[in-house]
Amino acid sequence: MTVDIRPADDRDAAAIAAIYAPYVESSATSFETETPPAEEILRRVRETTVMYPWLVCVCDGVVAGYAYATRHRVRAAYQWCVEPSVYVHESFHRGGVGRGLYTSLFAILAAQGFVNAYAGITLPNARIVALHESMGFLPVGIYRSIGYKMREWHDVGWWHLLLRSHPAVPEAPLSFDQIRRDPAWETLLSAGVSLVRS
Repeated sequence: MTVDIRPADDRDAAAIAAIYAPYVESSATSFETETPPAEEILRRVRETTVMYPWLVCVCDGVVAGYAYATRHRVRAAYQWCVEPSVYVHESFHRGGVGRGLYTSLFAILAAQGFVNAYAGITLPNARIVALHESMGFLPVGIYRSIGYKMREWHDVGWWHLLLRSHPAVPEAPLSFDQIRRDPAWETLLSAGVSLVRS
């Protein structure tokens, strides 16, 4: 199987929308209640990648999953914190796609200068919790009954990952465009490729 992890671009919008749809329509994994069309996904990718990575994992020419990071909070003191997300097509579950995407994503985020990653997970979700904890995330706490979807209230647990040590005086993180010009870019991007199994 040929595996490639690369930045998402315009051609991936429909595939990303198709992967995301079941998480919106059939579960409380996502708190969105309306499935975004490909045009909306395209807008999100373009908006996100001004500053943060959005990656796809392509297996034998098929988009098997995607991962991205967004701003954790708006105020300036939070600028070194991100919220990551990963979604995998059901045909590629348990194939290392999520782990591979996260490995590349976190390598890039650390190189950009981000320090803390915070993941919110709708509970219960043992598989996704296990993925995050296998990546080094530690539990922080639970927001009880914070979201109502599919006729019930849901808890959201929060997990923290230290992406790199806290600098005494941090510089502003590099943009996604800036890190793509770094000589180590290809190494960062491909960090998770070997974790994806056939």
